Order: sequence, then C-alpha cells, then structure tokens
Amino acid sequence: MSKVATRFAPSPTGALHIGGVRTALFNWLYSKNQKGTFHLRIEDTDKERSKEEHKIQIINSLNWLGIKHDGEEYIQSKKIDDHVKIANELLKNGHAYKCFCSPEEIEEQKKRARQKKIPYIYNRKWRDADEKDAPKEIKPVIRFKSKIEGNSILKDLVQGDVEIENITIEDFVILRNDGTPTYNLSATVDDHEMGMTHIIRGDDHKINTFKQMQIYEAMKWNLPKFAHIPLIHTIEGKKLSKRDNASTLDDYSKIGIMPDALRNYLLRLGWSFEDKEIFTLDESIKYFNIEGIGKSPSKLDMSRILSMNEHYIKNINENDLFNQLTEYCKLYKSEINSDKINKIKKSLTFLKNKAKTLEDIFNNCQYIMADEVIFNQDDIKLIDDKSKKIISDFATKFANVNELNKETLEPIVNELIKSYDTNFKGVGQPLRIALTGSKFGPGIYDVIISLGKEEVAKRLTNKKLR
Repeated sequence: MSKVATRFAPSPTGALHIGGVRTALFNWLYSKNQKGTFHLRIEDTDKERSKEEHKIQIINSLNWLGIKHDGEEYIQSKKIDDHVKIANELLKNGHAYKCFCSPEEIEEQKKRARQKKIPYIYNRKWRDADEKDAPKEIKPVIRFKSKIEGNSILKDLVQGDVEIENITIEDFVILRNDGTPTYNLSATVDDHEMGMTHIIRGDDHKINTFKQMQIYEAMKWNLPKFAHIPLIHTIEGKKLSKRDNASTLDDYSKIGIMPDALRNYLLRLGWSFEDKEIFTLDESIKYFNIEGIGKSPSKLDMSRILSMNEHYIKNINENDLFNQLTEYCKLYKSEINSDKINKIKKSLTFLKNKAKTLEDIFNNCQYIMADEVIFNQDDIKLIDDKSKKIISDFATKFANVNELNKETLEPIVNELIKSYDTNFKGVGQPLRIALTGSKFGPGIYDVIISLGKEEVAKRLTNKKLR
C-alpha cells in the first residue's frame, strides 16, 4: 500500500472557519500518525472572491495551531489546464457530453422542480442527442455522463457503507461554457495528481464524493479512501456558519485562547480515545485514529473552550505562559513596558488565578502595568473618613517593613482590624482600592508584594485619597 497522503483544501475567499480548522487538524493528525504526508491545497479558482490576504490568514492560522503542511502549497489555479485536459478526455471516451441547453431552459427546469417540491435534476436532454441539431448561438457546457442504473456504495471510514441510487446523481457540469472547470472535476484531478490516499472532509461533501468516485472510475484511477466527518453545530444545534460569532481562529486568539488549548478542544470535538481529555501534541499524534470519530454532529461549546483554556493556563510552564501573554499583548493590547516585565513575571502565579483567558490575565495585571492608579469612580466613593485613616495608618507602619511577604504584612493588617474594630474586608478593601483603583482584584498581600515597597508607598499617598 502506498504511503498515506492527506490534504486540506480551503478556498481563500474568507477567514478560516473553525469547522475547516478541525478538518485540517484531523487530516494532519491522521497523516502524522501513519507516518505519511499532509498537504495544503489552495482552491483559488473563484478569481472574484479569492484574496491573497485570506490565503496568508489560512496559512498563519494553521501554523498558530501547530499544523504545518509538507512541501509547497499546491495552488489550484495553476493547474486549470490539467483539469480541462481531463474534461476533454472524458468527452472523447464517451463519459461526458456537450450540453446546449440555454440558461433559460435550465431555469425553467429548476422552476418546475420547485413547483413539484422535488430536488432539481437536469433532464439529460443532450445526453444522447446529435450535436448536428445543436443551436449555433449557444456555447455548450460539458456534463459528466453519470450512471443511471443500479446503486453506488461509498465505503465511508466514519459513516460505514452509504448507498445511493445512481439515478439521483445528475449529469453534473464539469466544464462551464467559458471553458473553466467546476469544483468536482478540479478537486478530483488534483487529488489524483497529488497522490492522495485518504480524503477526510465534512459530511456535507458526501454527494460530491459520489460524483467524484464516478470520475475516478471513468478515468480508471485508483480510488482513495473517504472519511466524512459530521459537521460542527452551534450550541442550539444549528449548522455553524461563518456569520456566527467565534467561527474563525482570530475570534479565539483575540480573547486570549491559547493554541494548545484550542487544538485540544477541537481534537475532542467529535473524536474520543478511552476517557482521556487532555492530550499533548505528541499524544494527539500517537492516539489519533479514524475509528474514534463519532457519527453525530458536535456542538461548539464556548464554556468548554474556556474551561480547557483555564486548564492550560494553570498547568503550563510559567515562562511559556509569560511568552504567550507578551505575544498576546503585542498583538491585541498594549505592549508590556520593559520595567514592568519582572514584576508581572513574578506575579503570574496569582495573576493567573481564576483567569480563563490571556485577556483575563492582562486585565488582572493592569494595576502593575499602569504608572498611576486609575480609579473606578464607584469604588473610590467607598473611601470614607475611616478608610482614609486606615490607609494612612497602614502607610506609616508599612514604612518600617524591610522584607515584603505575608509574614511581615499580616501582623500590620491584624493590628488595624483590631484598632478600628473591623474585619479583614474593612482593611483589605480600602487598601486594594488605593493600590489598584478597584475593590476587585488579587489578594491584598499579592498586590502589595507584586508592586514593591517604593510603588506601594507612592500609591498610598495619592492626593485623591486625602
């Protein structure tokens, strides 16, 4: 058997959709598991809508997730002559014919089908007609001569055997009247010329597969194996579309979802291995198999993505986490000033607490990044006369502290609780507002230690607190 070769074949007509990303991931993992190759084919034959920027975004998105293709990208538009050549061969061998129906005739057939509430199938008017009778003013399309008797069986690696009546497959167009090939012809020729052994794609392609299998058969080419993955649905159970929020990779990276977490989530979306949930990249490759792909659609669950991301934030190496935070801030927020780097690095252990995204960590460390406190207007109103005295007293006692840690700070806080007849919140909240501008945020000892003695002393004497 030849070495496994898979491909991902997006059209660069928009940003890469999350369903496409999962398809690419499954193809890549399967080829790597089988010690094969994974190829990227850019299907850019729609000249109007295909854009270089979309192609770059697709490649960058895959790289971001760690999906790297083998060899150069295969650019479909450069292979049009090969597709046309096969169309002419099919014509010559009697597997295709010229159809001279006018657009009006086709529209009339479609209208009748709609009225009868049946799927439109071209009426095969020119299938066996003599070209001598063809109207001279009509430029013909070339249609594939589909089988009209018997059944075809697709031996699907995910869905099992899928059977269809051949009569339900229309004589589909393979060459338009302007001489350009259609999707089913181009995809089949490319898959054959690229030596693809396995075609893994969404199950909305099943009818295309039946059409493409007939082209393979007519050309006497070896048939690849097909696997059709159930689609991804929204949480409400509708088919996910490009118009849905969080449908592209950029939507996830903008809020600070990390590539490893998203890849792990997509791997588990419609695939399982025993009861394992968390997979490293190496484990994903080691355990991935087509048998583990489920037959039912999966629902995209944002809360599950956030919880997976939280797991990664808590468990990855803090240096890696800091590097990803730095990159995230550079791309989507404000760059971390060099004089704040060490403070944030040292504080990551508590800044990442309860954080589900890199954006949460960015928000949690705003008080460190800011050169001066930006007060929440509602929270500063909580600083009454008693709070001002607590802040002032704390500042006086704090001046005598040489080493910052919980052991040296706790006695001061306890002393203030006692002398002002209050509780921990009564002391901690005014101090947190004074130091961070908000009553919400990390624990007060963590805030003080992260800012350092000089910065704390400066913030406690802010004029707005007097």
